[in-house]
Amino acid sequence: MTQDNLWQLDAHDIARQTTSGDLRAQDSVGAAIDRMNAVNPDLNAVVVDLSDEAMARAQALDASRDAGTPCGPLHGVPVTIKINVDQKGQATSNGVVALKELIAPDDAPIVRNLQNAGAVVIGRTNTPEFSFRADTDNPLFGRTHNPWGRHISPGGSSGGAGSAVMAGIGALAHGNDIGGSLRFPAAANGAVTVKPGLGRVPAWNPSQSAERGLLAQSMSVQGLITRSARDLHHAMPTMIAPDPRDPFHVPMPWQGRALDGPIKVAFTKNTFGYDLHPEVEAALDTARDALVDAGYKVEDIEPPNVFDCGRDGYRALMGEVYSLMKTDVDAHGSQAIQDIFAVYFQEFPPFLETDLLQIMAKRSHYARQWSLFLEDYPLILTPFLPRPFFKPDRDTEGGEGVHEVLGCAVYSYAMNFLGLPAASVPSRLAHLPQGIQPINIQVVARRWREDMAVDACIAIEDRVGRMCRPLWEHMASS
Repeated sequence: MTQDNLWQLDAHDIARQTTSGDLRAQDSVGAAIDRMNAVNPDLNAVVVDLSDEAMARAQALDASRDAGTPCGPLHGVPVTIKINVDQKGQATSNGVVALKELIAPDDAPIVRNLQNAGAVVIGRTNTPEFSFRADTDNPLFGRTHNPWGRHISPGGSSGGAGSAVMAGIGALAHGNDIGGSLRFPAAANGAVTVKPGLGRVPAWNPSQSAERGLLAQSMSVQGLITRSARDLHHAMPTMIAPDPRDPFHVPMPWQGRALDGPIKVAFTKNTFGYDLHPEVEAALDTARDALVDAGYKVEDIEPPNVFDCGRDGYRALMGEVYSLMKTDVDAHGSQAIQDIFAVYFQEFPPFLETDLLQIMAKRSHYARQWSLFLEDYPLILTPFLPRPFFKPDRDTEGGEGVHEVLGCAVYSYAMNFLGLPAASVPSRLAHLPQGIQPINIQVVARRWREDMAVDACIAIEDRVGRMCRPLWEHMASS
């Protein structure tokens, strides 16, 4: 690895070399910043450049190591933070012009945990207005582009994070997920992520003036988008460090006990009437074969009804959004986001009043069904989307556009409603008329067993390879 290519190193490689002294934090961070300066002007993934602060911190980390201070597990690893999470002294704008001066008084738990582990924040990444689209564009910072090309949306709402990490801007990218906002960008860019289960990663924004709605609290989680599945095993244990500001965080170890015998995996291609694209089916078959080769016992069997669970869950979330957020969206959102929300409310008619309370109660019914099923099948291999990832601004094209973007994504938001871990990993590179693009599948795991989902992603990645390599070749030749 030459000095010019240090930006290609994974997080676990950087940490190993900076800890041993084979690499200086200033070198790893400087390489990521150089890469950011080279590719970000075209991508607009990082919208707040923190290069100066990052180099000063890297210098301090090097001095600390030289003085004999033990290194953290992410010593000198360059990372990005999404602009909807508090970082002390920075604006938590959430892509909204009216919030561009909302300066965070302190770090959110996720930022504190990353920095306590030795990570270095090099920039803050873009999100759509109110972080409520599966695409990334806003009037404050503009559109983020996918490094594979302008024919694919970068996903959302952590679209800046997914675009940045796959393009080589930092080894880890922070994101969050209330209905798919880690997994949509992972699928769009060919990255890897695991949406943690409810209570796994502490969360809170010190800048917030009121508590979030109950469904937002129970469906939204913080996580990481990476280029390598193994980086999730390396970095996620730092993310789950306790923080008393989140009273519902559950301080469990990252690694669970090994299960006896071959791990059973339920496998489904059911897309509930939506046409399953041949490239998605091929990606699912490849993932299944990879797991079989790795010693998993994969069986064709349907999990509990994900369609009703997902639709009920998102309609419940829309009910909460309608009651608690609509006023702010109408007052401070662009016309584009107001129009999108109007279609959301058509696609997912909000549960309100007594109906909302009843469906929130029914959440336990759905979760119990899935918990019982996962007793027999600790992992479930599913589609993420029934079709290859959509084009930019597809969700601005009325009901048909929102239906393609979100209406068919029941495997995504059902997992938020259930509070279950769900990983996304690429298993195919599709050559389509509009251009090449990755295809990701989803791996759902038992509650508290994110580690098992990541293990499955590693097995798939070992067979397929990481998508960053063909992407970097594609970027170099474009």
